[in-house]
Amino acid sequence: MKFIVSSGTLFKNLQNISGIIGANNVLPILEDFKFDIAKNKLTISATDLETFMKVEVEPSSAEGNGSICIPAKVLMEYLKNLPEQPLTLDINDDYGIEITSSSGKSKLVGEDSKNFPPEPQIDELTSFNMPAAELSDAIAKTLVGVSHEDTRPAMSGVYFELGKDSITFVSTDAHRLIRCIKTGITTPGKGNFIVPRKSLSQLKNTLHSASEVTVSYDDSILTVEGEKLLMISRLIDAKFPDYKAVIPANNPFELRVSKEEFLSSLRRVSVFANKTTNQVELEIKGSSLELKSNDMDFSYEGDEKMNCTYQGEDIRIAFNSKLLVELLPLIEDEEILMELSQPNRAGIIKPSEKKENEDLLMLVMPLMLNN
Repeated sequence: MKFIVSSGTLFKNLQNISGIIGANNVLPILEDFKFDIAKNKLTISATDLETFMKVEVEPSSAEGNGSICIPAKVLMEYLKNLPEQPLTLDINDDYGIEITSSSGKSKLVGEDSKNFPPEPQIDELTSFNMPAAELSDAIAKTLVGVSHEDTRPAMSGVYFELGKDSITFVSTDAHRLIRCIKTGITTPGKGNFIVPRKSLSQLKNTLHSASEVTVSYDDSILTVEGEKLLMISRLIDAKFPDYKAVIPANNPFELRVSKEEFLSSLRRVSVFANKTTNQVELEIKGSSLELKSNDMDFSYEGDEKMNCTYQGEDIRIAFNSKLLVELLPLIEDEEILMELSQPNRAGIIKPSEKKENEDLLMLVMPLMLNN
């Protein structure tokens, strides 16, 4: 079995699925990529038994059909340091692999692909189609809010809630909540499930290769399939928090401010904030927004003022600046809208203008004000 492929294309596709591969002392073959050559097509698979991913790469030429498992770490390290060029991989019957580049030849030994876990076979799933770009965008926005604490399984993924012509994506870590509704998508109209963070992180990397994907699901499995990609993931078996009850029904005060100016100011002022709380206070009076921070342990203080448009009563409210700095770039508008009510109630952040076919809302819990 022999094939020639672009080193850059190969590396990019391996990067897209390599994130699900980790050290495994029980099943070392899970540390490998599986390469399959058939009908002049190269298919590369990776799995950790919870998530299975497969991408298709077109080699410039291929001889013979077959499959082999190649150690992921060694191959990735080699390709990372190789300039863009045609790469020849020649594989013999004893799983010996010879890689020929313009610089020379390298050799390594693969493993029998028969020991690699087979692609899960799934029947009778509920399916619908949607634009790959819309799915990628929703994942990118909601992954930011996913909890990294394994003690809260329900929060360690993104919640998908299907409507007849929309999908609501929600994530939360109890300090913030992100809700992104994508409309204009025809779905079966019912169903909800939680997809693990790790699966979605890798899926997001591969969606650029497809214009449309088929999303299929049941009570325990989600599959996403495009022209040259496939992901099969186990779902999180847990009940997602009632996110609708957390979102304030009425935050009457409205602050409008330049996103870039606010973000830059936040980053500067947060340098002087306490490194445990990252607290930055917002004091809003009329058309003035003042950002304040301090760290009493080091006698640090930060204070900046900027112009804003504000409707409501004067207010002092504090937030974790780190959370705000992570959330604000998700808004594509030049101006953000922040809806507030009381210093002890959650603030809502939205784009100033609603994007077509999208309703993005981000909630941030306040911190107790310093005296």
